[in-house]
Amino acid sequence: MRAARLYGVGDIRVAEEPAADAGPAVSPRDISLVRVTAVGICGSDLHWWDEGAIGDAGLDHPLVLGHEAAGVIAAGPRAGQRVAIDPAIPDETCRACRDGYRNLCPNVVFAGHGRTDGAMRELMAWPSGRLYPLPDSMTDADGAMLEPLGVAIQCVDLGHLPFGGTAAVAGCGPIGLLIIGLLKVSGASSVIAFEPLAHRREAAARMGADVVSAPVDNVGELTGYGVDVAFEAAGTDDGVRLAVDAARPGGRVVLAGIPGDDTTTFRASIARRKGLTIAMVRRMNEVYPRAISLADRGAVDLAPLVTRRAALDEIGDAFKDAAQRTGLKTVVEPQR
Repeated sequence: MRAARLYGVGDIRVAEEPAADAGPAVSPRDISLVRVTAVGICGSDLHWWDEGAIGDAGLDHPLVLGHEAAGVIAAGPRAGQRVAIDPAIPDETCRACRDGYRNLCPNVVFAGHGRTDGAMRELMAWPSGRLYPLPDSMTDADGAMLEPLGVAIQCVDLGHLPFGGTAAVAGCGPIGLLIIGLLKVSGASSVIAFEPLAHRREAAARMGADVVSAPVDNVGELTGYGVDVAFEAAGTDDGVRLAVDAARPGGRVVLAGIPGDDTTTFRASIARRKGLTIAMVRRMNEVYPRAISLADRGAVDLAPLVTRRAALDEIGDAFKDAAQRTGLKTVVEPQR
C-alpha cells in the first residue's frame, strides 16, 4: 500500500510500505482492514506538519497523520460496507472510562498521534467496533467530516446552552462553523460569529450565524449584556479574549482551539468579575451515532465545508494549501 508519512516540519513523503496493524492495544481478532477513501486535514494535523508537535507531544518517528476518515471494509463478514472510522481507542478499564469519560482516557490509542499511524494511507487496520456504518445518503467525504462534527457536538454539549439562549463563536474554521450549525439546530435565538477571514465570515453566515463580524476590541457593542455561552475555536489568545469578553456574567466559555505554543492566556480579572465557568474540550465522547443521525437527517449539511479534494500524491501541496487557510476543509482521497 501507499502511505504518507511526516518525517519532520513540512517534510511529508508518500511511499510504498506493508499494511500495518492497529497497534499493540488491540487484539488481532477485533481488527478489520479498511480501504481509506477520504481523510480530512485537521487543524491538529497542521500543528504536526508546521511545528513537528502538538501541545506537549512531539514527533519522534515518521508518522502517518490523519484521524478524520472514512473507508470501505476490505474483508470479512462486513466486506464492502462503507464506514466512518472513529480514531480513538480507549482502554475501557481506567477510572476515566469507567466514569463515562472515554475521551479523557489517559491510555487512549489515537490515529495519527504518538506511536499510532493515522489514515493518510490506502489501507488501515482498525478495531471493528470503532467502524460505524455510513448511510447511503452520505458521501465518503461526509464520513470524514463526522469526526469534526463530533468535536463540535462535544463543544455544544459542554456549553449547556439554554433553550432559546444566545451564543457567540470565535473562529470560523470547520469546527467553529459546525458549532454554529449545531447551535441553530439546538434552538439558539442568536449566534454571533467572529472571524478575521472574509471567506470564513461568509461561510458562517451560510451556516446560520445571525451576526458576523471581524474580531473587534469592544465586543460589548455587539453582545450588549453578553451571551449565555461563548465558544472559542481559533486556537489563539485573541479568540479566547473574544469569547471571555462576549460571555455574560455567570455565563460559560468553551475553549476548543489548540494553541500553537501550548499556552492559553486571558485577563483573569474579567473572567473572575463575571464569574465565568470555563470548559475545556478534549476530542469527543462517543458521539458518532449522534453525528451520523444529524448528517443523515440533513440537520447539518457537511458537503459545503469541503472546499478541496486531493489525491495522496498531492498531499504536500494539500497541506500547504490548508495551512494558508484559503478554503475550509481539505479532504485527501487515498484511492484516487
